[in-house]
Amino acid sequence: MRKIYYLVLASFLLLTACAPNFGEQEEIVKETEDDTTEKAIIPKYNISDSYYKMILPFQPGEARGLVTKQLNTRLDIDEFETGLMRLAQDTFSTDKYLYQEGQYIKSDVIKSWLSRKLTGKDLEAAKEKAKKEKKEYVELGLNPALPEPTEEAGLEEINEENPIYLAHMLEHNYLIQKEDTGELGGIVLGLAMNSVHYYKQENGYAREYKIDRDELLAKGKEIAQEVVNRARSIQGLEDVPIVIGIYEQEESKSIVPGSFVAKTVVKEGSREVGKWTEIDEKYYFFPSADATSAHRDDAQMFSRFKDDIEEFFPNYTGVIGKAFYRNGEMSYLDIEIPMQFYGKAEVVGFTQFVTGKVMDYFPDYISLEVNIMSTTGQEALILKESDQEEPTVHIYK
Repeated sequence: MRKIYYLVLASFLLLTACAPNFGEQEEIVKETEDDTTEKAIIPKYNISDSYYKMILPFQPGEARGLVTKQLNTRLDIDEFETGLMRLAQDTFSTDKYLYQEGQYIKSDVIKSWLSRKLTGKDLEAAKEKAKKEKKEYVELGLNPALPEPTEEAGLEEINEENPIYLAHMLEHNYLIQKEDTGELGGIVLGLAMNSVHYYKQENGYAREYKIDRDELLAKGKEIAQEVVNRARSIQGLEDVPIVIGIYEQEESKSIVPGSFVAKTVVKEGSREVGKWTEIDEKYYFFPSADATSAHRDDAQMFSRFKDDIEEFFPNYTGVIGKAFYRNGEMSYLDIEIPMQFYGKAEVVGFTQFVTGKVMDYFPDYISLEVNIMSTTGQEALILKESDQEEPTVHIYK
């Protein structure tokens, strides 16, 4: 049987408890959004080529805290951010650019952009307020206005004709190092779009309106053009490249996250959103009817893996998986196995058995993570990268 590495938790904790020594860190002078400068540190080592180096000290993004209020699930919150970083790598390579959370589009501005356009009495009041302050009224909301119900059109009709399309917006900054300075090299903007609009009728009953992909994309592209126009008016963003990704958020009861469906790159100094590139990414839950319908061979492979575990271990309670597909092929699979254990030897034996089945069933081009759980917490972790011949196994003590 293939060689397996076991790392006990005590050793792991001993290593992680001590502050890591990354050697000499590099200092740079970083330009800020208001044209001032400040010192920043670049970590000497990067944990993976798949991640950007993040300059220190860490500066929270302007949209921090807003995402939890705007997106439906924790799954969408995580995927929206990590997927945006993945999308950025096509334009800003990890070996040349440094990552920083968005600093240019302020939180109050983002809130105003996520709102509905004003209409009726609200619009008149806003215009009157601007007039008293001797300012020109500017419509900021990027979502359609919600007119008052009439005899011809009730609340249900006007909601379905005017759903909230844009759920959230996220900004990432990418800095390029030039000798001892760090300059903004470009930004990435994620537009999280609703696939379902939730609202309440006059009687208080919750209703929902499903937004199909074509409608979502059309509105997302329209909003993207307006966002670029506004971003170009922000100090510091006048000339940098802008990458925009459209993210389709899943419905609130989904057990998998949504995915990015399209992206575009706006060249330096341009205000024109040009050609859009479709993105073929999607998550599936195993076992499920959706996964079987879309990827029958993979669903059967997972089912055989699941059946083997069920047959040989009587304390089995279930195997579930979350698979990530790119361009129609599975690239990552996260498996969770909850079990009832009566001793550590049983954990070791079960982990050995599962590791063997992982190697037997799943092809080498898939990156895998298997979490073996009990009622007291995590018992073991099996990791295998697509370019790794043999898995790495951790058994926790």
